Amino acid sequence: MTEVSMCSSTACGELTPEEERVLIRDIAISAEANSKEGDTFYLITQRWWQHWIEYVNQDQQNITNDGSSLLEHCDLVGSSKRPASIDNSDLIYDATSEDSHVGIEIHDSLLEGRDYVLLPQEVWNQLYSWYGGGPTLARKVISSGLSQTELAVEVYPLRLQLLVTPKGDHSAIRISKKETIGELHRRACEIFYLNSEQVCIWDYYGHRKHALMHDMDKTLDDANIQMDQDILVEVLNNVNGTALSGYNRPIQDDGSSLKEASSILLEPSKSSLSIAGGLSASKGASRSCSAELSQGQNPTSPAGELDNAYGVSGVSTRGSSSGLIGLHNLGNTCFMNSAIQCLVHTPEFAKYFREEYRQEINWQNPLGLVGELALAFGELLRKLWAPGRTAIPPRQFKAKLARFAPQFSGYNQHDSQELLAFLLDGLHEDLNRVKHRPYIKSRDADGRPDEEVADEYWANHIARNDSIIVDVCQGQYKSTLVCPVCNKVSVTFDPFMYLSLPLQSTTTRSITVTVFSCDGSTMPFACTVTVPKHGRCRDLIHALSNSCSLKNNEELKLVEVRNHLFQRFLEDPLISLSTIKDDDHLAAYKIPKLVKKTLVLRLIHRRQERETNDSQTVSQWKPYGTPLLSSISCDDVITRGDIQTEVYKMLSPFLRAESLRHDDIADSNTLVAASDACHDSSSGEACADPLSDSMMNSTSKALTLLKLPLQLVDENNACIDLSVGEEKAIRLSSSATSIVVYVDWSQELLEKFDTHYMENLPEVLKYGPVNKKARTEPLSLYTCLEAFLREEPLVPEDMWLCPQCKERRQASKKLDLWRLPEVLVIHLKRFSYSRSMKHKLETFVNFPIHDLDLTSYVANKNSTQRQLYELYALTNHYGGMGSGHYTAHIKLLDEKRWYNFDDSHISPISEDEVKTAAAYVLFYRKVKGNGANRNGGKPSEGHHSSQK
Repeated sequence: MTEVSMCSSTACGELTPEEERVLIRDIAISAEANSKEGDTFYLITQRWWQHWIEYVNQDQQNITNDGSSLLEHCDLVGSSKRPASIDNSDLIYDATSEDSHVGIEIHDSLLEGRDYVLLPQEVWNQLYSWYGGGPTLARKVISSGLSQTELAVEVYPLRLQLLVTPKGDHSAIRISKKETIGELHRRACEIFYLNSEQVCIWDYYGHRKHALMHDMDKTLDDANIQMDQDILVEVLNNVNGTALSGYNRPIQDDGSSLKEASSILLEPSKSSLSIAGGLSASKGASRSCSAELSQGQNPTSPAGELDNAYGVSGVSTRGSSSGLIGLHNLGNTCFMNSAIQCLVHTPEFAKYFREEYRQEINWQNPLGLVGELALAFGELLRKLWAPGRTAIPPRQFKAKLARFAPQFSGYNQHDSQELLAFLLDGLHEDLNRVKHRPYIKSRDADGRPDEEVADEYWANHIARNDSIIVDVCQGQYKSTLVCPVCNKVSVTFDPFMYLSLPLQSTTTRSITVTVFSCDGSTMPFACTVTVPKHGRCRDLIHALSNSCSLKNNEELKLVEVRNHLFQRFLEDPLISLSTIKDDDHLAAYKIPKLVKKTLVLRLIHRRQERETNDSQTVSQWKPYGTPLLSSISCDDVITRGDIQTEVYKMLSPFLRAESLRHDDIADSNTLVAASDACHDSSSGEACADPLSDSMMNSTSKALTLLKLPLQLVDENNACIDLSVGEEKAIRLSSSATSIVVYVDWSQELLEKFDTHYMENLPEVLKYGPVNKKARTEPLSLYTCLEAFLREEPLVPEDMWLCPQCKERRQASKKLDLWRLPEVLVIHLKRFSYSRSMKHKLETFVNFPIHDLDLTSYVANKNSTQRQLYELYALTNHYGGMGSGHYTAHIKLLDEKRWYNFDDSHISPISEDEVKTAAAYVLFYRKVKGNGANRNGGKPSEGHHSSQK
């Protein structure tokens, strides 16, 4: 590595630490605000970065900071000498890779925030110009997620093994998963000096020709190519398209002839949590072939993966008791590792999969995964329970998982509970003892006793579903539906695999709406109201009406605004509030109550934007800001002047005071004072006093003199200039209910109006740091269970076909526990979803470790035993969505001792540490023989609140 020597600060005329800090902060703000796909980020060692942070903050006062963004780091506190040159040597391997197609390889076990920081290109360039050093480690921003709308820095591009047949050559390359198959084909031909017309490439997953990769425009991500996967480069005969002769070792179905050509694949360790600017770093890498072989590992390990990984710190489990084996993090796979550890430490599963479970695999089940998931899980469980082993990489299991559940492919963070749900369901189908499922039609209760109906439902379920998963994890609850029209009661008994309990704070939600007045009397203001989480639009409109003091002769028009246009009008009072996402933007417009002869006036703002096409720069009018809404009477003929007057009234609050100072305007001083007072109101709130009629007239006159350019969109989508011919009538269709008008904002007009009130609507719910109250007030697990069982109306998407009305109804639903499983899995619903992201509730849940008493919640009164459960495992989620991490707490029943499983790190913990965990999924086992000496009834608050 070459370093650039630095001269002294006085000789170079360097900036002061404060000047460096401010400059980098400003550069970072600009860079992060404009991050997009294709941008370049740079890795820099955390050690050097922290030194620089301390250096530039040595004169700052103490500032509390618990965030992880680059901007926040620029405000930390410290004291240090000026750093030397940037030295990234601790991020890379000492030995240069012998394979020139791989380049500089960084360590697999790097953790963002612990080992490195990701800097935008502009920030890196500035630091490099001051300090020099290296090496330079550049990475690209790519689109990710199911919707491909999220941005991620591809810290570890795909590493692929290219295997050539019939030559037997091989080479490893690094390539972005967003590159096309065509680019992979081109690079393979370039590496091996092949004629592209004589080469085809295969997805050689598992050393089998899985798929011919012939769609050259398809990305590797879309082709589901995984990290460290083999790609077969087949050289064809240019005459008949067959493989060239002369290959003495034909390819077997298992690919054994190419084992010597394949490399040893080591897993990356420790997940990447977050990066500057709120992007999520995507990880997953392997060492170079030469570095792997230097470890002395066996390249033909029967398992196809290495059990003894290198460079892992933490508790060594070699020689320890069975069950204390960690799982390496393959790049943000802590979500998977924590769920797996809880399952493999479920005693019933540990016993089942360590015996001969293969005889129960259902190879023909069309709903299953051809037994492959059960085999992969069973093999992994056996390795984790083998004595005298160190942490292992779950690479084969993850590859199988990605094949059958592409949503978990790649190296992004996922939801541990979603993985758990898929895994339990997949294992059940693979191990279903029922080979031919009978068709069974459910019978109505018809007044029969609940016990009889419940047993019938359960027998029907077992007739189609019978596996170790059903034996251990499945229970049954009673579901009661009541029709709101005919009061018909319908009772069913449905199976469940786990209980998803809402947190108390999720019964209501806060929604922020920006309120506009069409008469120009007040400035727009943000109004935040609390509504039922599963409420309707009528609940939201009612809350807004009370909050903004709606008059008797006014009504609210509620609208979703997106891309500066009206996305949808929320006019139906029964629209579920669940359709409104946290990152939506809502506006409510106070307009006079509509009469028969009234039109809705939609005002769309536009301004000119420059675009470059074919080396030519053109200006186009594009929507901007927040559209406005008003109403206009059409009792008489509507003229262009009428529309101008109405628009003038709508825009009057935004006119700057200096724009009103005109010699031709009467009472200008009064109007200016009123305008100043309105604009001085804090936080965009409404003016205390509406403008008087004389003020409105003066404002309208001022606006008339400004000659706003208005364009009316007619029925043929043609624009009519409304700035001329004020007396001309507007021709409208008799069926028209609204008109659309564009106001084109020139730079001169923008200087006369204060339009920032219309430019950025707040989101429905803006998530910020968790307040102390949310952290300190514990919530009982029993309270969560009661909220889950509480009667509530169905959402419109779950409308129920009433057998008596013969129509779909939004019935009310009540749940009761009926049959409890041996192992009860409880999921705490900490995450809420918006269109592009998830948000987390940090509410502390107070859960019992011993004697979780569910007796009073079971509706089946024939069950005389106490329903007591003991906690033996749980998954935890720490941090936010952008920087979260999963761990597992597990009690080894043989030792009766708790351990923390943090990927490959295992350490003993106390029961008190378990009580204060950030629980996400809880695993309880039923206590045997608990009927004789337990107190009955519902547990008191003291029984479980003491578990904190």
